[in-house]
Formats: sequence, structure tokens, C-alpha cells
Amino acid sequence: MMLSRAKPAVTGEALQIDKKKKKGKKIPKLEEYLTNRDYSGALTLLEFKRHVGEKEDDIDLWMGYCAFHLGDYRRAMEEYEALTKSEDIHPDVWVNLACTFFYLGMYKEAEEAATKAPKSRLQNRLLFHLAHKFSDEKRLMNYHQNLQDITEDQLSLASIHYMRSHYQEAIDIYKRILLDNREFMALNVYVALCYYKLDYYDVSQEVLAVYLQHYPDSTIALNLKACNHFRLYNGKAAEAELKNLMDIGSPVFDFAKELIKHNLVVFRGGEGALQVLPPLIDVIPEARLNLVIYYLRQDDVQEAYNLIKDLEPTTPQEYILKGVVNAALGQEQGSREHLKIAQQYFQLVGGSASECDTIPGRQCMASCFFLLKQFEDVLIYLNSVKSYFYNDDLFNFNYAQAKAAVGNFKEAEEVFQLIQNEKLKNDYIYLSWLARCYIMNKKPRLAWELYLKMETSGESFSLLQLLANDCYKMGQFYYAAKAFDVLERLDPNPEYWEGKRGACVGIFQMILAGREPKETMREVLHLLRNTGNPQVEYIIRTLKKWAKDNRVAI
Repeated sequence: MMLSRAKPAVTGEALQIDKKKKKGKKIPKLEEYLTNRDYSGALTLLEFKRHVGEKEDDIDLWMGYCAFHLGDYRRAMEEYEALTKSEDIHPDVWVNLACTFFYLGMYKEAEEAATKAPKSRLQNRLLFHLAHKFSDEKRLMNYHQNLQDITEDQLSLASIHYMRSHYQEAIDIYKRILLDNREFMALNVYVALCYYKLDYYDVSQEVLAVYLQHYPDSTIALNLKACNHFRLYNGKAAEAELKNLMDIGSPVFDFAKELIKHNLVVFRGGEGALQVLPPLIDVIPEARLNLVIYYLRQDDVQEAYNLIKDLEPTTPQEYILKGVVNAALGQEQGSREHLKIAQQYFQLVGGSASECDTIPGRQCMASCFFLLKQFEDVLIYLNSVKSYFYNDDLFNFNYAQAKAAVGNFKEAEEVFQLIQNEKLKNDYIYLSWLARCYIMNKKPRLAWELYLKMETSGESFSLLQLLANDCYKMGQFYYAAKAFDVLERLDPNPEYWEGKRGACVGIFQMILAGREPKETMREVLHLLRNTGNPQVEYIIRTLKKWAKDNRVAI
């Protein structure tokens, strides 16, 4: 830091000129700030006027208005609450206070304040939205009937359609209003949001571009653009768009900073989820859902269930996630009740008119039939969407299982081998199904190698049983004998000796038929000698006699 100067930075003459320039400048009027959507400037001006004691009509009302439009609903609430205590209350105060309560999620307080306000179009629209929040269909329809064919009422109706997942109906209203009011540029953002929800991400981008040409620093529009990039490309592309937003330093960035923080966690694949998402639960609706997804990815199924068990689903995404969590918990705990609940949720979404032809809707029906073990039906639905999931490991994991379950082992093996995720490839379900596919496709050696790569555990013992029984069933007696031999040494169960005895006799029959090399006899005898059963001596004598008669070295 420079603490002294030899030369003045500003000469006395320049200082005089600067003073004259400042003297000639006019203080902007409130109307100018409001026209330019500069609510920070407007609020600063109003605070200054209040501070110097300048008396102006409705100064407190305008302060509440500016704070509200800046997204500072708590400040707006305080301004309006102070106004309710004055003797001469402005007619708009109660309805404006109700709006701030609504945006703060204080719906009961919003309803109480709204009922104290004189009847107006805004009051009806607010009560219409509150009825939706309270899931009061009767009152919702009453307020719906009071709506008129005016822009504000139609926009309110469109927003209710949007929140009830009736996206096409919302688009129709927005487009109708846009036809008569081309200057209502923000409606392009609403239309783009609807297309985003309908999974038409490219269309959403096109519509959004119209708005961004006029308002390139819009936080909401740039955030939606980032979300489209996330769906169309990847998290990195989406994060780059949000970086542009932060670099611009939009004046309303603070309004959406929680939303941006939330979305960055999603774009980064869950990084920082435990720090960012818990405080945002019940602030941003998706925060709870994304935290549940994070717990599922960490295999913390119980924590995911605890977070979602009390959620009453209203959107397809909530129904799907409740289904996934119940399915995961049901499989983890062996609970038929949870599996049944999951199946019902999947059926509700997949069978609904709005979702039956969407990709998630078809995946839900596939999941429903998967839990019901109706794999032919599973494949009907998965085949209809497989082109969208060629490189998706989770999709291929389920698709291959369904293929194998209906006996199409050749294709099942090919799909299993497309999977790259190491966690899935080490999962017992993957290993057991792939081993079965190898055996059914006459590649028992590859199945045996899968077992050899496993560490000794309950799962490796189960895979050994599968190998032994499936190889025996398919007439692959050499590997059946090897598997039964290991099983017998691990657990002296008479059934394993009987299996090994039958497999060894099977190998002998194949040698006699010329379908197995005679040299295999040496290993058969070695396997038989591992057994302490008295029957083994008779079998060894018989095999040795045949080997001697046929000049086979043993």
C-alpha cells in the first residue's frame, strides 16, 4: 500500500471541474430504477429517503415491494408487518404480506393474511395456489372458477398446470399469451421449463435462446441452460454454464444462490452433497430427492429410506424414487412388503396416461414386471428404450439379467460384457448370472475362472454350488466334478460326494464316447482320491482296470 505521494493524484483545477460535474448530475427517480429492474438501486434510494426523513407517499410499501422482488422475502415481510400496525392501512398491505408468507413457505400464515385482505384478483390467485399447496381439490376448483381470461389469471392457471405436471397444458396457455404479447419475453423461459420437464432438452434450448438474446445475465435462464447442458451432454458442460453466470455477477444472483449451490452438487456427481443439501431440504424440493439419490449411490439404503419414508409423493420423480428406495431396502432386508410397495409405485407411474410413453414410464413398467419376475414383459419395455441406454451400465445390468432369465444366454452374455463399472462387475448377482451364461453357452472354463478370481466367502461358496449343479445339468462333467470336489472338502455333505461321483462317472462315459481326452482319467482319479467314502475304492479299481486294458497312463 502506498502511504505517501510526491505528486497529487488530482489537481485543484480538476477537483473543481469534478465538483461541477457532480453538481450537474441528477439523482435517478424511483420509477427509473423500477423500469430497469434495478431493485437494489431502488431500495437504496428509498432507504436514503427514509434516513433523511423525507416524507413521501407509500415509501414503506415500495420498500416491501423492492425487497420482495430482490428475493429478500424476510425483509419484505418485516416491512409489511410494520405497516399492518399503522392506523391507516393501505388496502394492498395484507395481500402483499400474504405473498411474502407464501414465498417463505409459511402457508398457514399466508392464508390468514390473505383472508384479511379485500377481495381482489391477486387475492383469488394466491388462495388458488394455497389450495394447491394444501391439496384441497374442492377449494382449488372454486378459485379456479373465479379466474378470468386476463393475462395474470391465465399465468396463474398455467403455473398450477406446471406444478401438477400438466406441462403441455401450461405450454398451450403460455403460447396463446405470447401470440398477443410478443413483448412478454419471460414467458419463453416458462415454455423452456415445460419442455425441459417433458425431456425435450434441445427444444428447451431453442426457446430459451430467444430470451437470453435480450437478457443474457438472467440467473434463472442461465441456470436452466446449464440444466439442459447437463441432460444433453454432461456435468462438466453444465458447470461451465454456471461459471459464466457467476462471472457475469448478475444483480439477482443472490436470489438464486441456493439453487446454484444445489445444482452444482448435482453437476459434480454428488460432490459436497452432505454439506450443501441438508440445509436446503424443504427449501428446494429437489434437495431431498437428490440427497436420497446420494445415499443410494453410497449404498446407505437405510438413510435414504429414513429421508423419504414420510414424503407423500406428488410428482412422477417422487413416486419413482420411493419405488427405487423400497426396492433396494426390500432386496437388502429380504422384505416382501417393501418389494410389494415398490412394485405398486412403479406400476402407478408406468400405467399413468402422462408417463406411460415416456422413457422413465417404460422403465417403471419394466421394474414392476422385474419384481413380479415376469421377464418376457420386462424385455418388451426395455427393448423399447434400449437405444437410449447403450453405454449405461445399470441399464445393461438389468437388461442382461432379463435376457438370461428367459433363456437367451448368448445375448445376455454379450450385454453383461458391455458393463465397465468395477463395482457392478464384482457384485455377486453379476458374477453368478455371467457364470450361468458361460455354462449355458458351453464355456465352463470361463465360469470356473470367475470362481478362481473370488476370495473365499459365502458368495464364493454359493457360486461354487451354482457351477457344480449347472455344469452337471449341462453335461459339462469335468468342471462339475472339480466344483463338487471343492464343495466336499469345504463341507462333508453326502450330497456333494454323490454329485462328484456322478460327475466322475459322466467324464468316464464321455471318454468312452470319444468326447473327452483319455488323459483326463488321471485327474479324475486324483479327484476321487480326495474322498474318504468307502465306495471310492471300488470306482478307482474299475477305472484303473479300464486304463490298464486300454494302455492309458495314469
